Amino acid sequence: MLRLPFLVALALLTAFGLGIGSAVGMLDASSGFGAIRLGPWAAFPDAQTASADPYARAHRARAGKLLYAAAEGLQFQADNDDDGNRLSPRCTYALDGMTPPARFWTLYAANKDMEPLTPPQYLPRAFNAWNVLRRADGSIRVLISARAQPGNWLALNEGQPFRLVLTLLDTPTAGSSEVLEIKMPKLEKVSCP
Repeated sequence: MLRLPFLVALALLTAFGLGIGSAVGMLDASSGFGAIRLGPWAAFPDAQTASADPYARAHRARAGKLLYAAAEGLQFQADNDDDGNRLSPRCTYALDGMTPPARFWTLYAANKDMEPLTPPQYLPRAFNAWNVLRRADGSIRVLISARAQPGNWLALNEGQPFRLVLTLLDTPTAGSSEVLEIKMPKLEKVSCP
């Protein structure tokens, strides 16, 4: 007698649980569709526009963050180096080359939720267009490591997974198809103990 209502309740709980679980999993897995990949760098230019797909809108609403308008800026993230290997906090990486044209840019290490990492006090945690040391030709070299490095050094937390975030503000390529033609700096592994 109670068997049928129990089975119906079990089926409904399973359906709702799987539905909600898959939706939350998709929101954690992606910022939406339409990613532009340039080497190890990925950007989602449509994520903050009115034409964003439903997953990108839900991801934005869940994070509770204001994103840049199409002509204001573009945010790239890198989870892998140029060889396709996952970034490891035990290794030292070099970001080398010219930054794409932009009035201002920032570079920092973030966790999987895109929250900036906070290394120990007084260690360099971010670079931008104004505080980075440049070579004579205007290119940059930033060493990313948990161990101190000479020159431009972006400090990491030992053992904490990370991704790199390069944000271009007021860039001419953000609102057009020219984003596929820009040249991103190389991200190469220097050493790994």
